[in-house]
Amino acid sequence: MPGRRSSPPHWGHRLRCLRSASACRVWGPQSCPAWEPPQPSPLLCRDMALQNALYTGDLARLQELFPPHSTADLLLESRAAEPRWSCHQRGIWSLTYKEELTTPLHVAASRGHTEILRLLLRRRARPDSAPGGRTALHEACAAGHAACAHMLLVAGADPNIPDQDGKRPLHLCGEAGSLECAELLLRFGAKVDGRSEEEEETPLHVAARLGHVELADLLLRRGACSNARDAEGCTPLLAACDARCTSPADAEATTTHCLQLCRLLLSAGADADAADQDRRRPLHLACRRGHADVVELLLSCGSSVNAMDYGGHMALHYALQGPAAALAQSPERTVRALLNHGAVRVWPGALPKVLERWCTSPRTIEVLLNTYSIMQLPEEAVGLVPPETLQKYHHFYSSLLALARQPRSLQHLSRCALRAHLAACLPHALPRLPLPARLLRYLQLDFEDVLY
Repeated sequence: MPGRRSSPPHWGHRLRCLRSASACRVWGPQSCPAWEPPQPSPLLCRDMALQNALYTGDLARLQELFPPHSTADLLLESRAAEPRWSCHQRGIWSLTYKEELTTPLHVAASRGHTEILRLLLRRRARPDSAPGGRTALHEACAAGHAACAHMLLVAGADPNIPDQDGKRPLHLCGEAGSLECAELLLRFGAKVDGRSEEEEETPLHVAARLGHVELADLLLRRGACSNARDAEGCTPLLAACDARCTSPADAEATTTHCLQLCRLLLSAGADADAADQDRRRPLHLACRRGHADVVELLLSCGSSVNAMDYGGHMALHYALQGPAAALAQSPERTVRALLNHGAVRVWPGALPKVLERWCTSPRTIEVLLNTYSIMQLPEEAVGLVPPETLQKYHHFYSSLLALARQPRSLQHLSRCALRAHLAACLPHALPRLPLPARLLRYLQLDFEDVLY
């Protein structure tokens, strides 16, 4: 090919000739019986024919470049895809493409080229070489190439070695398709609770944060600690409850995975009330993310509904201060569940702010106002609602506006009196009352889309 250097014949012979021997500095073979000669440093290879064959998976070409008795213990230079700011002499900064080091083994493992990987290992490529900070095993696990991971482990790759970020190969098995890699790592001696060096996360933290239910199940069956804490005091249950929805389209899937993970962790003995360094509990984070099913699960497991974080915020505050994405996840269910489990009501003076924030979720406004026996919203507060929202939910906001000038109904006042009498016993006592189902639902703040 024009403009490209061709690889010279007898590549392996040339590399052997260029390799320099390293001398032992302290011990020699005569003075130390257990002495082993040090490993020679790998050679830096800039041959484009070799690199092209590696990246394209050209096995036949690589067999020519690596004949028998040659070595694949090489270093390759790769250029970052994006230019980065770097400082030069005299403090001048410029955008440059950073050169990074890798090996043929890393390239083959990251791309799933199993036959090439086998060839390189036969040509004395070192499985634990990490010139760029990661080993080839890290690359195989991150990409989900189980066959490559198995081949490296059989060749002696260390399943517990950390990369440049302090993460072990098992920490990189959180993506889809990497479950088989995790099984292989555990089979070859990976520590199920091995921690990353900076965050002190276990693989279970990673699985919980990414919503990987199958991986979390595997780790728990292999003895992972369900209450392990990272550097910030976060447990896997806290990580699962803090799962974010990247878009309204995946909100349902995220909540489903979060619910499955929470059930799995709780059944394995996870503490439903474990707090992190900021005293945030799983219930706080589930409310913030709008995971109504998870909130109901945690409340049924005895989570403290009125526990405060360091900022003095309770679960209801988290629910009402959550992101706009929570609107697509039925925030009224979260608020109702909290109130039915004895959550302290919103301070009346803050209700206008709540109305302005949640005006497009009238059921959230309804369930909050139905916990007061006296209307706590001034008439002028309706002016906080945009006209298009007033028009869309005309029936509800007409009833709210009418209540600003008249008392609540006797039926509603009776509901408030009974709920106040039961107080802390509310979540346990209400279902046991011998009442018709419809009346029971009314006492539990069932939605009617109108205020009386």
